[in-house]
Amino acid sequence: MTDKGTGDKIKGKAKEVAGDVTGNDKMKAEGMFDQALGKVKEVAADAKDKVEEVSKEIKNKLDK
Repeated sequence: MTDKGTGDKIKGKAKEVAGDVTGNDKMKAEGMFDQALGKVKEVAADAKDKVEEVSKEIKNKLDK
């Protein structure tokens, strides 16, 4: 199973909100970073899935 970054995005949002509520700028920044990391993982997983899909289509066409 591919990591789509959902955990990082949720954890990051929680940190961001907690940092905002408590006035902890470092925690807020860490939360924003975690969310960005989650988004990067999501994009990478989507690209990987697309590459696998296209490679299967090409393989099927070559096998005919």
